[in-house]
Amino acid sequence: MKKSTEVVGLPIISISAGLELGNVKSLVVNPEKGTVDFLTVEHEDWQVSVKAIPFSKVIGIGEFAVTIDSDTVIIDLNEIPIANQLVNKRIKITDTRVITRKGQLLGDAKEYFLDEDNGVIIGLQLLVNEQDVFIKSENVLTFGKDILVVSEETANFLLKSENDLVGEQAAPEHDQLAEELIEDLTPKANDQFEDLDNQQIEVIKEKQIKLLEGKVVIKDILGSDNTVLISKNTILTKEDIQKAQNEGPSTFVELSMNTEM
Repeated sequence: MKKSTEVVGLPIISISAGLELGNVKSLVVNPEKGTVDFLTVEHEDWQVSVKAIPFSKVIGIGEFAVTIDSDTVIIDLNEIPIANQLVNKRIKITDTRVITRKGQLLGDAKEYFLDEDNGVIIGLQLLVNEQDVFIKSENVLTFGKDILVVSEETANFLLKSENDLVGEQAAPEHDQLAEELIEDLTPKANDQFEDLDNQQIEVIKEKQIKLLEGKVVIKDILGSDNTVLISKNTILTKEDIQKAQNEGPSTFVELSMNTEM
């Protein structure tokens, strides 16, 4: 598994000739397949046309170089319409916003990872609530030029480490990472706000609101009188969250554990 930034800039070496043929300028993403199909080549002598290497012709991507058999695998994109179309789509993935299918903003894509053997995009690194998290590419519905669209359940499959991208993705009972993100913001049931002054309490409540506002409730949340306090499919507003806060810590925890982006 390689980061995209680990590939861009690498020297391209012809094994048969023992020559350096330029450097990797960019990765050309096929948005329909979720793969890197070509590596464009930067070479001082090729200023007019764009040259590229089909990923299928890459022998290996190492720490110090990309290796190919010979310069015969380097193509002129003007001669390969399909390749030229992919380049012109300008799918970059990094520094794009990530939204769910229903239009909720999840975060920003900062990096992506590919299988160096076949070019398949394995996963992405996102910035969510000012924290780096990772998702598998199977959660991505659309690789767009400006926006990446992911499934509604993606918030339940946020991973802590890039190493988790190569493991099996089991459906958790709850959003484990989301639990950890709010753990230090959620008062314990038996000592709600104990030893905190009013200013500290307000700071905690504001953080809770910022964390949950705009998320969708996936089940009815009951109040202390067992009536529905917040209905399923509600897009949370500040007022909704404050109602749960006022009901007490157990209600707020129930709300926080039953939302999605």
